[in-house]
Parts: sequence; structure tokens; C-alpha cells
Amino acid sequence: MPTDDQPRATAEAPRPKVLRVLALNAYHGGSHRAFLNGWSRHSRHDFTLLSLPPFKWKWRMRHAAISFATRTAELVDAGCQWDVVFCTDMLNLAEYRGLAPPSVSHLPAVAYFHENQLTYPNQESHERDLHFAFTNMLTGLAADRVWFNSAFHRDEFLQTLGQMLRRMPDHQPLSAVGEIRDKTTIHSPGIEPTPARPARHCQPLRVTWASRWEHDKGPDEFFAALRLLRDGGVDFRLRVLGESFGHVPPCFQVARQEFAAQIVQWGFLAERTEYQHALSDSDIMVSTALHEFFGIAMVEAVASGCFPLAPRRLAYPEVLGAADDWFYDGTVEDLAARLNQLDQRLRVRGSLWSGEDRSQEMRERFGWQRVTTEMDRALVELVAGS
Repeated sequence: MPTDDQPRATAEAPRPKVLRVLALNAYHGGSHRAFLNGWSRHSRHDFTLLSLPPFKWKWRMRHAAISFATRTAELVDAGCQWDVVFCTDMLNLAEYRGLAPPSVSHLPAVAYFHENQLTYPNQESHERDLHFAFTNMLTGLAADRVWFNSAFHRDEFLQTLGQMLRRMPDHQPLSAVGEIRDKTTIHSPGIEPTPARPARHCQPLRVTWASRWEHDKGPDEFFAALRLLRDGGVDFRLRVLGESFGHVPPCFQVARQEFAAQIVQWGFLAERTEYQHALSDSDIMVSTALHEFFGIAMVEAVASGCFPLAPRRLAYPEVLGAADDWFYDGTVEDLAARLNQLDQRLRVRGSLWSGEDRSQEMRERFGWQRVTTEMDRALVELVAGS
């Protein structure tokens, strides 16, 4: 037995397992890129990223498997090894595992669904190409774990998948729905730390909309609500942010002229610091989305101290929580009425918040530190059990 002046043996805590992750991102842009960049930057694991440019998404889904398999073989020949494969929903994982070198094709694999091509909103003039929906199904079947960004997304996809399979003329693989469901877990994307919100004058009301400039984000409804707000005598300032791809709905050009006197910023902000400043200088972040699988813009807005106003539908109740004050009923009229109420609240109180700091709660819930810890642990458990 050691005396007081003798060194005592101490048991070292086991070091966390560090995995080698092969990450395959067939559409490395937007939320897909932000997710992988954020996770790999905060993760304890080592990531090797293979990616493809973020345009021509249909072409990416068709050729990504063979392109990635070829590049994987080159890396294997150079001596690279991994413990687990991670891919997004834009890859046909079944094809990739069939084409990749045996040392990789037998590794445990995780597929992350940012969106899916079965329930993603489709222009009425275009018939949905179910080939891409089948690609999503095959990826789900080929993966050892399937991660969704929200329970709403998971449930909507699996319910609609079952409906699609029942319309097949024969050999309906209905068991695929249950097989995929049994492998699913919810892992939300993370958000970066936000700086302290500066003090600002309370008038006039500053409203921001920061969605993709596409029909499924409801821009027509947003601008219609602003017209009602303006015609009701409410003074406001406007930011219309978000990215545009290809065809831009005509309502944007009309609104830019119509609300020229109210516009503070217009168009996509590529620099993160610019976007963060815009959130910090905004009172309200509005969503008029007709479809949303998660809603990262609204989460980031609340984390920045910006008041959210979202339709009570889609993933928003799950992601934002049960705060009744944050929702409207989904109609243009109720959105305008809620904006009017919030303008009056700002005039009377000097703040839109009811006293509790929900921004801190959002930062803790969706901060990369917590999100990364959960996903890192899930990979270790998968590899240990394979």
C-alpha cells in the first residue's frame, strides 16, 4: 500500500473512439454542404469528403454512385481505409455499394435525408419522376441506419412511400416501409454560435423573409400579406433574402418595385457575417413555406433573438416547439393580422418577446456541440454493433 509520499496509480479515463468516416455528398451546396462542413468541423471523428457540384441535381442522382465508386477505388489503391460510410439522400447507396471496392462496400453505412424526391413539392406542370423516389427507397434499404432531420419528414416520406408502392401493378415491395422505419433516427442539423444581439431602435417594424426563391416557399402569400399590412397603415422595413435557382417566380420582380420604399436588403447574402448581421437587425423572421422538412432559417433566426412567425404546419411545430405566439394559421389574412399585432406590441413594449429568452434555449438545443456529440456517438454505436 503506497504511503502518502509515494505516487498513487490513477486509472485513465478511456479515450473516445475516433472513427474514419467516408462522407459522400452528391450535391455539395446549401444545407447539404453546411451540414457536413459543420459536423466535420466539430466532430472528433476524421472525415474524408467526396463531393459533387451543387447543380443539375437529377444528373447528380443518376451518376453519383459510379463517380464516387471510381474515386473510392483510387483512394483505396492509395492506401486509404475507413470505418463507416456516410451519404446524403442524393446518392443511390445500393448502386454505390455494388460498385465500390469490397473493403468499402461491406462497411456500415448511414444515409441522411435532408429532403426526398417523393414528397418534395413539384410544379403542377411537371409530372413527378418516380425514378428518383425509388432511388431514395433503395438508399434507405441499403443503409444500415437512416437519419432524418425531423420526425415530420420521416413520417411524411414513409407514409407516401407506402401509398406509391400500393399503386404498383404487381410485386409490390410493401415491406420496404417497415424495413426503413426500423432503421430510422432523428438527427437535426446544427447551428453556429451567434453573437450578442445589439440594441436597436424599436421602430419601424423590420420584417425578414429568407427562403429559397421558389414556389414551394410561398412567396406569393408573403407579399400578399405585406400588401394587407401596408394597406392597413403599418410602416415596416423589409429584407428579402435567400437563394434563387434558375426560374424565379414573377412575384419577386413585382414586389421589388412595389415595396421599393420599404426594402432594406434584397437578394442572397453569401457571407455568413452579412447574414448574421441581417438577423440581428431584424425583428421578425417570417415563413410562408408550403413545404418544409426542417426549417434551419427559422431556428437560426430565433437563436439570433429574432422573433419567428411560421405557419402551424409541416416541421415547424416539432422544431420550434409549442409556443402559440410563434405561429399563424397558414392564411394570408392571419399572417397580416399577426404582423399587425406584433407591430402594436413593439410600439407598446419596445420588444416582441414576452420576457423569457428563447434564443438561448434554441442555441443549446441545436448548437453544433450538442448535435455533433449525438451523431458522433451514434456512429460509434453503429460500428461497434456491426
